[in-house]
Amino acid sequence: MSTPTQARRLDVTGMVRVARERVVARIREAEVVAAALSAGRNVLLEGPPGTGKTTLLRALADGAGVPLVLVEGNAELTPTRLVGHHDASRVLSEDYRPENFVPGPLTRAMTDGAVLYVEEFNRVPEETMNVLLGVLSEREMHVPRFGRVTARPTFRLVAAMNPFDAVGTARVTPALYDRSCRVAMGYQDEDAELAVVAAATAGPEPLVARAVRSVRITRDHPELRIGSSVRGAIDTVLIAVELATVRGDGADEDSTGLDAALAALTGKVTLADGAARPVEDVVADIWRRAGEELGKA
Repeated sequence: MSTPTQARRLDVTGMVRVARERVVARIREAEVVAAALSAGRNVLLEGPPGTGKTTLLRALADGAGVPLVLVEGNAELTPTRLVGHHDASRVLSEDYRPENFVPGPLTRAMTDGAVLYVEEFNRVPEETMNVLLGVLSEREMHVPRFGRVTARPTFRLVAAMNPFDAVGTARVTPALYDRSCRVAMGYQDEDAELAVVAAATAGPEPLVARAVRSVRITRDHPELRIGSSVRGAIDTVLIAVELATVRGDGADEDSTGLDAALAALTGKVTLADGAARPVEDVVADIWRRAGEELGKA
């Protein structure tokens, strides 16, 4: 057996340059992830949803000039779905041949020299994780009745996990951490989130500020187990603007903003165990509190 193809450096300068152009207030993370990928390392990104992990990875892949293969991690991601399968109808007439093999995302990423990005990695079945671990160690894999697949030099794995949601997830083996570099991506600061929402919505400044302050309150509210990402603020602003058009009032009108917040946030937060009030009441109080805080500022 020949020695597996070694990883080679990626264009770290190009990756960081594109990330600076596209990603708000993530320069430190962009530099660290770009350096790790350029050095031939695989990366484990830990952070809650809505913190820009996918946007960052798309920018870095474009800056490096390599494809990005995105895979949604869940309990249905079996080794067969990840690696690929033989076309059953062709097998009946042709038997098993390399020509009738349908490559899965892992095989495509290895042969194209892409960055394979697996979201929600800790929701992936253990047997699928083991397939990935083998590839990380050897940069190649053997597919039954197809043959050996060798990774091109630019192939990398980036696995993302939400460390705050343990429901329906599996414990990630220490072997993955040993073969990866871990980068934490927490929520951005308020100024950065204001810039993100303003750019995504072009909404009125008072409405943007109140929506951002509201989602930030949800993250440490005693009645909520899981708060909202910045997507909650974006949705609040976009809905409020459309509601204002329907109602003929201002998008930052209190009742319009509240209705938008209820629609945007009640499905994005999770009540804490033992919470006595319905989620609508909690979000309504948060919306009022955000308005009061900004009014005092």
